[in-house]
Amino acid sequence: MARRLIECVPNFSEGRDREKVAALVDAVRSVSGVIFLGLELDPDHNRSVLTFAGPPENVAEAALRVVGKAVEVIDLTQHAGAHPRVGAADVVPFVPIEGVTLEECARIAHQVGHEIWRLYQVPVYFYEAAARRPDRVHLENLRRGQFETLREEVLTDSVRAPDVGEPRLHPTAGAVVVGARKYLIAFNINLNTPDVEVAKKIARAIRYSSGGFRYVKAIGVPLGSRRLAQVSINLTDFEQTPLHRIFETVRLEAARYGADIAGSEIVGLIPRRALEAAGEYFLRCENFTPDSVLEDRLAREVPQVDLTELLESLAAPPERPVAATAAAVAAAVAAALAVSVATQVGEPASEFEAAQGFFAEAVQRHRAAVQAVAGARSASGAEAQPALDEALQQAALLTLEVAERAHRLLLRVEDLDPDVAIPLSADLATARALARGARASALAGVGSQLETLTDGALLERILKRLGAIESD
Repeated sequence: MARRLIECVPNFSEGRDREKVAALVDAVRSVSGVIFLGLELDPDHNRSVLTFAGPPENVAEAALRVVGKAVEVIDLTQHAGAHPRVGAADVVPFVPIEGVTLEECARIAHQVGHEIWRLYQVPVYFYEAAARRPDRVHLENLRRGQFETLREEVLTDSVRAPDVGEPRLHPTAGAVVVGARKYLIAFNINLNTPDVEVAKKIARAIRYSSGGFRYVKAIGVPLGSRRLAQVSINLTDFEQTPLHRIFETVRLEAARYGADIAGSEIVGLIPRRALEAAGEYFLRCENFTPDSVLEDRLAREVPQVDLTELLESLAAPPERPVAATAAAVAAAVAAALAVSVATQVGEPASEFEAAQGFFAEAVQRHRAAVQAVAGARSASGAEAQPALDEALQQAALLTLEVAERAHRLLLRVEDLDPDVAIPLSADLATARALARGARASALAGVGSQLETLTDGALLERILKRLGAIESD
C-alpha cells in the first residue's frame, strides 16, 4: 500500500523572538511520526514559517498543538511587521503529497478548524479548497484590513463572521485561517532599492488580481533591516505559471524604474519539478540548498527500504531495539492478506487497508526511532543523557503502539468469516498467524524496553496500556 503523506506549512506572527519560535518547533516535534522539515524566520515581516509532513492524522495533531502553542506565546496586540496577518497562528494550510487527495486535505482542514475553536476559543476561517464561500477562496480577502480592522468589523458585519466560532476574535491570538491547497511556492525577490513604491508597482504588474499572471499573488513590502524593497510572491500553480517567467518579468519591470534584482529567497520548501522547469534560469536564491527541495528532504528523512536491506538490518546484531520493526512488517503482511480475503468474500476492507498503511509507516518510523537511540548513545556532553532518555521513550511508545494496533488487527482478522472458500482459507490462516506473531513480538519488545525508561509516570501509563491488551 502506498504511503499517505501530507504537508503542513503554518505561518505565525512571530519572526524576531527565537525562544517563542523554538517553542512552536517543539510543539510540532512532540508528535510521533511527524517529520519536521524546516523553519524560516523573517524579522522584517516579523513572521515565521514551519514546514512538517507525515501521515494525515499525525500532521493534523501537530497542527493543533502548534496552534495552541502560538495562542499561548504570541500576543498579536504587540505585533508589528511588514506582512499582513489576522492571527498569531495566521494561516494553516494542508497540502497533499502522496496517496492523499486535495479533497481529503480539505476535510482535514475542517476537522482541525473545529478543534481549534473547541480547544482554544480562536475563531476559524477556511480558504482555498476548504473554503465554504466563494469569496473566501482567496486568502487576501480574509486578511483585508488585517487583525485590527477584522477585530472591529466581525462584531457587527455578518459578512466577516468566522466559519467556525463566535463572531469575535480572540483578544490576543486573533483568528486562524485554515485551508487545503496544492503546492504553493513562496518566493521573494529583493530589489536593490529601498523605494517600496517600486516593489508595489512591480507587484501590481505581475499579480493576477491586477491583470498579471494567473496563479500569482504579490505585494510590495519594505525590508527595513536591509534598506531594500521586496516583491513578496505566492505562486499557487507553478506548473501553469512557471517560476522563471515571474523572475524574468520582475527583472524587466525593475529595469523600467532604474532598479535591479539584488537577490531572491525561497520561503519553506519547493517541489523539485519547479526547479527543473526553471531550467537554464539562474534564480540567484540567497538561501537555496539541496535541503530546500521537498522530495529530496523527504527521501532522506523517510528512506524507502527494500526487503533485502530490511532483512539484513534485522539479522545484524544490533545495539538497539528492533522488535517493533519485525512486528510491523508481519502485521503489514497480515493486514494485506486480510484486505484480499475481505474483498473477495464481500466484507468491508477499509479497516484492514488503514491498518496496512499504519504498519507500513511504522516500519519507517521505527527505523528513525532506533537511529535516534543510536545517535543519542554516541553523543556526549550535558544534554546527552536527556536526549537518550527521550529517544528511548519514543522507541518504547512506538513499540507499544504497534502492539496495540496488532492486537486490534488480530481481533478483526479472527472475526472474518471462517467459512471462506478453500483457496482463501490459507490466506486467512496466514493472516491470523502473522497478526498473532506481530502482537507477541511487539509485546516482547515493549517488555525488553521497560528497563530503559527513567520516567516513572510514563512507565505506569505503559504498564496500564499493556494490561488493557492482556485483559481484552
